[in-house]
Amino acid sequence: MAITTILTDIEGTTSAVSFVYDVLFPFARERLPAYVRAHAQQPEVAAQLAAVRQASGEPDADVERVIQILLGWLAEDRKATPLKALQGRVWAEGYQAGTLKGHVYPDAVAALRQWHAAGYRLYVYSSGSVQAQQLIFGYSEAGDLTPLFSGYFDTTSGGKREPASYTAIATAINVPAGQVLFLSDVVEELNAAQQAGMATCGLARAGGELQGHLTVGGFYAIEPRLFQTE
Repeated sequence: MAITTILTDIEGTTSAVSFVYDVLFPFARERLPAYVRAHAQQPEVAAQLAAVRQASGEPDADVERVIQILLGWLAEDRKATPLKALQGRVWAEGYQAGTLKGHVYPDAVAALRQWHAAGYRLYVYSSGSVQAQQLIFGYSEAGDLTPLFSGYFDTTSGGKREPASYTAIATAINVPAGQVLFLSDVVEELNAAQQAGMATCGLARAGGELQGHLTVGGFYAIEPRLFQTE
């Protein structure tokens, strides 16, 4: 099958891992407690706090305890959906205020624009919330890149190392898995996508190889039309 659709990871793929760990995470860690205290009664935030209580097995935890749990998860880099959702809200304030600018590699910007112009459908699949994904691309150093994308997927679609997640995404976008090219810097994610029937390409910007997958150093080396699946 010919490739019609490109599904891309963010961290280490379109964007520097250091941006997430050295900029976004410290920003959230510093501002998350005050944000939760100020907005705990809002329905959307209250729902996430309830999810934290359920996930932690502490149904009676007060707001201060929930904040402690969230900060613990943040320190562990736990891929918890309520944490990601609340981080996204904190980051939104920073992006909208101009304090934060999303990092996207220039070669990724150029390729995404080229692929979009060529008619490929572009999607994102990241462990960060959909809101966080839209913020990185919407407030990027290269301007608003969100018009390039047809949709976004996060951990609500399943774990990134589970083949079923990629099958679910292909079903959601109504595209055969064999027509999708998945880009990532993590071999376990590439393996899962491959097992679901997708074509794969690994990004190793510092060099090296993601075993079992074509590996390139940047988006400039990716030519979607050359990928084929059975």
